[in-house]
Amino acid sequence: MKVVVGISGASGAVLGREVLRQLEAARTETHLVITAGGERTVAHELGPDGLQEVRRLATFVHDIGDLGASIASGSFGADAMAVVPCSMRTLSALAHGFGDNLLTRAGDVMLKERRRLVVLPREAPLTEAHLNSMLMLTRMGAMVAPPVPPFYAKPETLDDMVREMAARVLSWLGVDPGPALTRWQGL
Repeated sequence: MKVVVGISGASGAVLGREVLRQLEAARTETHLVITAGGERTVAHELGPDGLQEVRRLATFVHDIGDLGASIASGSFGADAMAVVPCSMRTLSALAHGFGDNLLTRAGDVMLKERRRLVVLPREAPLTEAHLNSMLMLTRMGAMVAPPVPPFYAKPETLDDMVREMAARVLSWLGVDPGPALTRWQGL
């Protein structure tokens, strides 16, 4: 399976890193693209080695400005894509078809090819413009999933919450997250 992972400038770089970790553990080919804002956020939230670590977790890394990259075409055959975290700028660009950088172009490819696109928007509170963009993406077939921790899994640490949220992303992408995902067993 080939999965594109986009990281944009919203807070939550730890989620993008954990999704890449879990995809690597699941032996999934990953294609990473990070916006300039995403690079700044990764460096701020994950420290001076964060960007290098995130890139190392990916099978392939693509430059945000390379609109000629493989992932910019439906013929490449990527199976799914996650934008985690997703800024409101990137969310809006995806909703309105602005393929002005490689991340938004790759997302547009997922939508036009009717492939899985999972978007984790990170913003609060939400404006009507944000909500409209989420609705537009949902109507086009994307899954819009703000990163909400599953409290029924009784996470004890922030790492537990991040692992659970990332495991859900893998599940939505069609990749088995294995034991990283706590499955509801009923009461």
